Amino acid sequence: MVFLGPPGAGKGTQAAIIRDRYGIPHVSTGEIIRDAIAGGTPMGDKVRVVVESGKLVPDEMIGDIVAERLGREDARNGFLLDGFPRTIRQAEILENVMSARNEGLTAVIKLDVGDDQVVLRLSGRRVCAACGALSHTEFSAPKRQGVCDACGGRLEQRRDDREEVIRRRLSVYHEQTEPLVAHYAALGLLRVIDGDRPCGEVTRDVLAAIEGGAAA
Repeated sequence: MVFLGPPGAGKGTQAAIIRDRYGIPHVSTGEIIRDAIAGGTPMGDKVRVVVESGKLVPDEMIGDIVAERLGREDARNGFLLDGFPRTIRQAEILENVMSARNEGLTAVIKLDVGDDQVVLRLSGRRVCAACGALSHTEFSAPKRQGVCDACGGRLEQRRDDREEVIRRRLSVYHEQTEPLVAHYAALGLLRVIDGDRPCGEVTRDVLAAIEGGAAA
């Protein structure tokens, strides 16, 4: 399976539920790139040079990293990809990787959340500088403004959670993802789920999409 959706759409939350239900790994591209670098593998060393130079990791190199990760024992019975593919070229690379495994995708699930809701979700997040606990100015406000309920530390807004940064990230997401959505729709794999609802309702429709039912 592949998960698509803007930052803040709830992909991580739903991925954890799917991972536990089906006993398959949640493969995040960012995490496997960091793991490859930390592991000191030949591929990891190549990626480290690119990352440290400040350049984007080429599609083919990311494809090699994903192929290496999907070749591990825990992915034998399935996997959930998050953050890959991001472009049509990466989708083609994934199709080649899966063809070599004599496998195909079950579904490509797009969590649909409007830009304004994404900005509200992300810009309101605050993290404790002392213990790392998360809160939200709208959805889980602390008892004292700017103060962590857990330890009394100072709550801060991450740089990536500023509205202007979020808007730029959304612009890139739309530019990259719209062709990808059309690509998977043409293959009959796309399932669009309304992600702007309570978590349980989203999970219900995600499971229905995976198991062959129609999403609401």
